[in-house]
Amino acid sequence: MIFNILLSIAIFQGIVLGFIILKSPLFYSIANKYLSYAIFTLSLLILNLVLERLELYEPFPVLRFIDDIEWMFVFPVFIFLFIVHQVNHPIRNSKKNRLLFIPFIYSTVTNVFYDCDVVAHIFKIPVSVKSAIESLKDLDFFIILLFLPFMAIYTYRFIKFSKDKQEKKWITFFWIQAFIIPVSWLLAILVYFAFQYDVSNCMVLLALFSTLLIHLTSYYGIFKYRLASDQEGIASLLNKKIPACAEDFSENIILKKESEINNLELLTKENPHFKKLEILFEVHQIYRDHTLNREKVAEQLGISAGYVSQVVNAITGDNFANYINNYRVEAVKKMILDSEYEKYSLLAIGLESGFTSKTTFHNAFKKATGMTPNTYRNTHK
Repeated sequence: MIFNILLSIAIFQGIVLGFIILKSPLFYSIANKYLSYAIFTLSLLILNLVLERLELYEPFPVLRFIDDIEWMFVFPVFIFLFIVHQVNHPIRNSKKNRLLFIPFIYSTVTNVFYDCDVVAHIFKIPVSVKSAIESLKDLDFFIILLFLPFMAIYTYRFIKFSKDKQEKKWITFFWIQAFIIPVSWLLAILVYFAFQYDVSNCMVLLALFSTLLIHLTSYYGIFKYRLASDQEGIASLLNKKIPACAEDFSENIILKKESEINNLELLTKENPHFKKLEILFEVHQIYRDHTLNREKVAEQLGISAGYVSQVVNAITGDNFANYINNYRVEAVKKMILDSEYEKYSLLAIGLESGFTSKTTFHNAFKKATGMTPNTYRNTHK
């Protein structure tokens, strides 16, 4: 019973995750489209297993049509298409990839056609034709026995084309998890035929564990790399907008030693160190560095960290942390209002503006504007 409950949860989880990946603008890509198809297929495979374990095929023979479709033939094909699109291999656009669906189509047509007579009684198949179909149906297992190892090895060959080391590790881990399920299914059948020993419960447990790992790996993997891709695109746009003569702005300001600055300069915006600080933030956009602190700023200004805080507090009436975050919030607001950035996620915009996490980004933005970043974007569409 506990296995059936866990398997049912995995089915529901897969359907929800598949729809999120397929429909969310944040995750949309051709590679992720095939990933969502693979997750849907995995849910259908588990559904077949649950129906069989609950022995529902006998009282509800129409459910046999779900079992007629050998999802195991198409699952590895979707995994393959996801990986070749993810690594941008040229074969992703080859029409020859359609040939990989032949075993799935062959199996589906023969099984459904056969059960239209045996299960649904829609029409009567001649005995000679039925015998031929039964012989073809017997070939399914032997085809799968060859097809699954072939797809596993064939797919693995394309992982090396990933140009990102972290992405390559993630895809390799995903590949292992994806093919544990079909391999465990094959092993269960082979062990049963060879030793008449039922290892189905062990295989169910392994398949269940692998399914949950696939769901987690899929979500966090694509979220992480979509976020990285967005940040790269945002950084590229921002860097283009930094003036080529940015260095000249700060060089024209003559900095004095702390001891040489009179009291008037210390408490006003005429303070040369504050002027240099403003240029570092407004022109050089140093606030985009998420590791920025008083010490780093002090080093660039040639003064002590304590004096940086003193200048900021005296002139702006705010502490150094809020001073930085105000620049970051303003940068986010400008990007939200700029159509060039509308395709990027708000989190990527926040992180590229210098915030260290989603929480600090949302808290700082809401403190400054009174609304969340998402609300701000929606009100300014």
